[in-house]
Amino acid sequence: MPDFTRLEPHVIDEILRICNVMLDEFETAARTASRLTAVHGFGDFDSAQQLAAGYRRKASGTPESAMERIEQFSQALKQLRDAFATGGEAFLDTEADWARQLAATDPDSGAGNSHQSGQ
Repeated sequence: MPDFTRLEPHVIDEILRICNVMLDEFETAARTASRLTAVHGFGDFDSAQQLAAGYRRKASGTPESAMERIEQFSQALKQLRDAFATGGEAFLDTEADWARQLAATDPDSGAGNSHQSGQ
């Protein structure tokens, strides 16, 4: 395997365009997810308040919550985009780190995910 990857300029431009579109979508998702913490209407019972708190935790505040996952994916994508922007030469260095970050967000991989159901 070569030490670097060379991509044609038009391919790099298309990859950068796709990355930017995806980042815009992550930004939209982050704005939507920021409203997930505004839970109401569960009632006054202790069990209802616990359920509301659980929804808030799933929205924000833990490494596995929606807001943090969106930020993790955004950061990984920004690194990938920046690696491609260099003409692909830094892609191989970034690829392993990017794959590791994505694997850590996979709930089935067990890597870096201590998510417990209902919390």
